[in-house]
Amino acid sequence: MNDATLSAGAPLAPSPASAASASATAAPRQSQFRLIAACSIGNALEMFDFTVYSFFSLLIGKLFFPSDSPYGSLLLAVATFGIGFVMRPLGGVVIGNYADRRGRKAAMTLTIGLMVIGTLCIALAPTYATAGVLGSLVLVTGRLLQGFSLGGEIGASTAMLMEGGDVGGRGWRVSWQIGSQGISALAGAATGALLYAWLPTAALESWGWRVPFLLGLLIAPVGLYIRSHLDETHQADAHAPSPVGELFRRHAGKVVLGILAGTAGTATMYLVVFFMPTYMIRVLHMPASLSFLSGCVTGVTLLVVSLVAGRLADRLPHRKPLVAGSLLFSLIAVYPAFWLMNHYPSVLLVLCLSALLTASINLGTTPLFLMLLEMLPAGVRATGLAVIYSVGVTVFGGSSQFVVTWLLAKTGNPMAPAFYMMACGVLALTAVLRITEKREH
Repeated sequence: MNDATLSAGAPLAPSPASAASASATAAPRQSQFRLIAACSIGNALEMFDFTVYSFFSLLIGKLFFPSDSPYGSLLLAVATFGIGFVMRPLGGVVIGNYADRRGRKAAMTLTIGLMVIGTLCIALAPTYATAGVLGSLVLVTGRLLQGFSLGGEIGASTAMLMEGGDVGGRGWRVSWQIGSQGISALAGAATGALLYAWLPTAALESWGWRVPFLLGLLIAPVGLYIRSHLDETHQADAHAPSPVGELFRRHAGKVVLGILAGTAGTATMYLVVFFMPTYMIRVLHMPASLSFLSGCVTGVTLLVVSLVAGRLADRLPHRKPLVAGSLLFSLIAVYPAFWLMNHYPSVLLVLCLSALLTASINLGTTPLFLMLLEMLPAGVRATGLAVIYSVGVTVFGGSSQFVVTWLLAKTGNPMAPAFYMMACGVLALTAVLRITEKREH
């Protein structure tokens, strides 16, 4: 039978070989979807809670940390936000070590369970008026548990995303780890905006602020179910050396460079995405309902830019120039952006500049994650990334809101966030330039 006959005749049924080929093509797609969903859902849940806590920090400060000073309650509220980060390095070491020894899947099951307990503590904590200091302690306990779980979550889940498919698609898979934070920020900001719009102040203070935390818990059973059906990507030999010991004996320099390289992205994430609503209310004197738009805009920007960056990371021959260029542009843009916000305060301008800062720094975040993952051997990869990420966000992210709030209170200078972000940008760019890219093909 010739080609003309084939084209003129009725469509042929697929041969067994072609059917098998189509099935083989469809299976990896389904597997990749499940992998991305399972690995991103824990980080998304945690970031949703972080976003909601940040957006309700003024109200939480009033309910749990009453103070005569206008900045006093806010300082204590953001300090509680930051205290969860204190547990991250410990969680990174303990759970990261567990992930490198027992497997990524086992570690991810543990972290999502701890997240649920921590979120319940926050959602159900009695206020200071009801239980005094005990209520504040319950809130702090919830933040500590959340911090411990996320300290290990990021290493195990990101390592699994990297290892769970072909080398050429690593950037796309890992980008969902960053993109899920954008989805969470958007969902958290939208939830907060709706609550502020629909509920009177008395209802918000009584029970309304608890609703987003309880809603966030609904996704946890889904995440646990999906994770239980994943295929393991790494499990160490029973006689392998301790991943923690191996990491610090052989790769300590890489860990230090990784921590410093992530400072700019961390500072931007926690100040522009999470702290900006508070900044809009307290410094720029904008209505609380409008400030939530900042979280929505930066959330969408973070999602889109992260996915674009993942595709670029897969296609570009070298990732380091993209990371360095992103950092340099962000460093140059920060001061003018905050100057414009303060001299010409309008909702539209603040939203546009917040989107610009979020986009510029996160264009390099996914490629940076890949650079850090690929420079670490599989046997210490989860521990290494967990330590790099958790120490970095503890020192430069968790403390950022407290430091900036303190600087605003002491100096009255509305440019304090810009100065902090610029300092982090210089550290990050210096570290990235010293990293040797080790790309696998």
